[in-house]
Amino acid sequence: MDLLRRGRTRVVITGMGVVSALGSVKSLWESLLAGRSGIQPITTVPTEHTPVKIAAEVRDFDVSGYIDHKEARRMGRASQFAVSAAYQAIEDAGLSPQDIEDKSERVGVVVGTTLGSHEMSTNSTFDFRTTWRKPNPLALINSLPNMPSHYISRFLRALGPLNTPSTACAAGTQSVGEASTLIREGRADVVLTGGVEAILQDYTIAGFSAMTALASEYNDDPTRASRPFDKNRSGFVMGEGAGILVIESLAHAIKRGARIYAEILGHASSSDGYHIAALDPTASGATRSIKWALDNAAVNGEDVGYINAHGTSTPQNDAMETTAIKRVIGEAAYNIPVSSTKSMIGHAFGAAGAIEAVVSALSLFYQRIHPTINYETPDPECDLDYVPNEARDVQDLRYVLSNSFGLGGQNASLVLGRV
Repeated sequence: MDLLRRGRTRVVITGMGVVSALGSVKSLWESLLAGRSGIQPITTVPTEHTPVKIAAEVRDFDVSGYIDHKEARRMGRASQFAVSAAYQAIEDAGLSPQDIEDKSERVGVVVGTTLGSHEMSTNSTFDFRTTWRKPNPLALINSLPNMPSHYISRFLRALGPLNTPSTACAAGTQSVGEASTLIREGRADVVLTGGVEAILQDYTIAGFSAMTALASEYNDDPTRASRPFDKNRSGFVMGEGAGILVIESLAHAIKRGARIYAEILGHASSSDGYHIAALDPTASGATRSIKWALDNAAVNGEDVGYINAHGTSTPQNDAMETTAIKRVIGEAAYNIPVSSTKSMIGHAFGAAGAIEAVVSALSLFYQRIHPTINYETPDPECDLDYVPNEARDVQDLRYVLSNSFGLGGQNASLVLGRV
């Protein structure tokens, strides 16, 4: 097997870990193929003052198998998610914590997030201003966006390059792409990469509700709320979780006899330069991101066999993404299956693209595509094949494109290939 592609070091995915509303990797994949939604009434935060009372919430989360109870109490929810997913990922890759420590300076960590454990600083601020007691001395520090990356690095003794892209909803996808560059440049042999988010709080629900961004009419029917590309979509559903991937050079993976899920062929990012929250209606930023990622991967658009869409279920996003795909790929876009993982696990912000990278790799590995659920009424502005409601077996799926588009006009795209 050639260890170089177009003169560049080949980078592969060998391990994956997930914390999500549908569980870890195995249960997530099985649920997605079955079209089973993880969106339910919220139980972990109060909702009596919020108009929306549903989310893709991580329930019954237990980090005790990975982190000492005393240490876990000091950490924010996002850091706990990230560490749990990282331990799952190295186990899935056939590595032990000792293996990571033995190669410590050649193991990097690149994990993106939007806000990290933001609840720690918010809760500490509220407590201080209502009691004037001495605040928790570690709350502010543990709320910093780079803390999930820090804890993975610290607990696993991964002492190579350390980075935390904070590019809103594009953070997970951008992290995986930038981590692959570390390996191509020879700066690491292995990188733990992905994204994490634990943004589910009453004030965030209220804030996005005030923006009229959330699907607000499904409190009594939560599994139907997220309906990407459907004509009657009305907004996104908040989610949370983490996705961590173990990536390494192909040479390193072969040497240790690792199972390979997929290859990272290329990536790109771009800016809309348009608005803090509204999408550029011309889709120019998303178009550039997709085109540049395909160019970076040296893959023709018409050769893409599946697109894991950003697909948030907002009227503007889904139409814009459809436009961008057609603009880059042309008429061939009508022959490419497109589906949205968010139809079942909501929008996990900085974790979304990372979890979707896991799903894209599984699609290549198993040659199956999960559906977009709740697709009932076609929208003339969204006229591609969205794999409605039923999973699909595919033959010779070689290339997958995964998109993420975030607040502030942040766009990121990733191209994976079958090995």
